Amino acid sequence: MAYAYWKAGKHNERAVFDLYFRRNPFGVEYTVFAGLDECIKLIANFRFTDDEIAFIKSSLPSSCEDGFFDFLRAVDCSNVEIHAISEGYVVFPKIPLMRIEGPVAVVQLLETPFVNLINFASLVATNAARHRFVAGKSKMLLEFGLRRAHGPDGGIGASKYCYMGGFDATSNVAAGKLFGIPLRGTHSHAFVSTYTLDYDFTWLSKIKALGGIFGETNQSELAAFVSYALAFPKNFLALVDTYDVTRSGVPNFCAVALALNNLGYKAEGIRQDSGDLAYLSCETRIFFQAIEKEFGVIGFGKTIIVASNDLNEVTLDALNKQGHEIDAFGIGTHLVTCYAQPALGVVFKLVEIMISLGSNFQKVSIPCKKKSYRLYGKEGYSLVDLMTGGNELPPKVNEFNVAIHLLNPREHMWYHRVSRSL
Repeated sequence: MAYAYWKAGKHNERAVFDLYFRRNPFGVEYTVFAGLDECIKLIANFRFTDDEIAFIKSSLPSSCEDGFFDFLRAVDCSNVEIHAISEGYVVFPKIPLMRIEGPVAVVQLLETPFVNLINFASLVATNAARHRFVAGKSKMLLEFGLRRAHGPDGGIGASKYCYMGGFDATSNVAAGKLFGIPLRGTHSHAFVSTYTLDYDFTWLSKIKALGGIFGETNQSELAAFVSYALAFPKNFLALVDTYDVTRSGVPNFCAVALALNNLGYKAEGIRQDSGDLAYLSCETRIFFQAIEKEFGVIGFGKTIIVASNDLNEVTLDALNKQGHEIDAFGIGTHLVTCYAQPALGVVFKLVEIMISLGSNFQKVSIPCKKKSYRLYGKEGYSLVDLMTGGNELPPKVNEFNVAIHLLNPREHMWYHRVSRSL
């Protein structure tokens, strides 16, 4: 297309494109806009190297004139303007997330990278926000998705946009370094399996004297916990389901935690990665409370319980309905791969110079340069997003406003006496 524009002498004509989406993902009522930062970085560094131009030349028909490749050597985005909604805002279908203005050939070259950068970022940020909504504000959400992400780039991006969407921390160390995201993680089942122990642990004997449902705890698990606690006495968080959560993992953890307490340290908590998470968390909380009461360790009953194991917003909702004692959730596969919906469906449409028309109203482009406003009612809640032509006056506070519904052009919507617009 860029060559055809250049060949026709149209490559420097000013054009305006809108970037938006047609439907919210995951069957929900909103989307979180993300990826703008990456788009800004792209245009700030947009250049063709000699190697890239040589490859493009080899890929195009030999009839293409050399003057076009001289044009590519001079291409940058110094004449491109971007008008965008702030990254991280809640947005809705049909409203332009970005308006891109500039020479038509250059802006056309930005179409695919912009759609790529916004599509995945907004999809992941929205997915993360949905998980945050279901989990609630009080729960800690940990992004554990790197191993299942779509390659290293997908993993880095997912960690960044999950954090934007409301997650508290990530297990992705590279993302922590690049973006300043807090890091959280635990040891693995393999770590537990590499240890052996052949002597009695004093605190475990005291716990066993209390009685309970557990029998002989696994000695290699206890040895692994001791080793991990020696390495991280201030951050001891143990994975307790390698063998049996209630009969071995939790008692072993408590024994090591009590030993740490004697030395002036406080254990952080446990992670459960299998089984009936709701039931096990409740049983674990009861055990923690019994330890606090018996040994007088203040606050032990509130020791953190982390749950993982292929969680998603459906399982979070089910856990809430069952009742549980989980303080934090480690979520991976369903979060970073956006398992419920693979793409947002972002589009990039020319709105000045040429108008895309069709019989399907959902796909008809709205022509002309536009401005977007979010209208708020007297109670402070947002009412609607309103689009106007670029030269139209903005909506006025405390006056009647009328608009055509984007999804149903026959329906008129009246919004009266808005208190403010953004």
